[in-house]
Amino acid sequence: MFTGIITDVGTVRSAEQRGDLRLVVGTGYDLTTVALGASIACSGVCLTVVNKGTDDRGAWFAVDVSGETVSRTAGERWNEGARLNLERSLRLGDELGGHIVTGHVDAVAEVIDVQTEGDSVRVQLSLPAKLGAMIAPKGSVALDGVSLTVNDVTDADGATQLSVNIIPHTAQHTSLGQIERGQQLNVEIDVLARYIERMLAARTQ
Repeated sequence: MFTGIITDVGTVRSAEQRGDLRLVVGTGYDLTTVALGASIACSGVCLTVVNKGTDDRGAWFAVDVSGETVSRTAGERWNEGARLNLERSLRLGDELGGHIVTGHVDAVAEVIDVQTEGDSVRVQLSLPAKLGAMIAPKGSVALDGVSLTVNDVTDADGATQLSVNIIPHTAQHTSLGQIERGQQLNVEIDVLARYIERMLAARTQ
């Protein structure tokens, strides 16, 4: 379980296709506090630490990304050189500064517009229409693992569009500071909305 509050931005040092895709990710984390088998959200995807170490380039950890995960997430995240928003799993007693995030991606959204708005950047995204009913204005959404507040939502032309604002702090401390039109982002809707939608659907069957 996570909160969508990013604590480091890592870089994919290498991506090797084995049975699964093995990533080695450079990080600023103190790896003496990270156990093998621990969960780290990598741009919104919950992955398991399978190896770790430190070398002349700094600390690193390794994760395996299954074919299923690769097929359902923004593929460019898994390329060598990609920057990943990192968050370690929530511990009981930690401050819940964002919202409850599971690290299970619901869809991939495409950035369709980026506009400066005051000191912030307003980002418009398009995602599958099936998620529209589970996204609400002033509700929460995780984009590449970052907890953000939804400005507005519209449904048109078989898709759902939503907008969020990236404030300067978020731009500075996550990969979203480099966001651009045409980019794909991992989307996780609010887990409570996911369950409510499922219950309502079951009642109509």
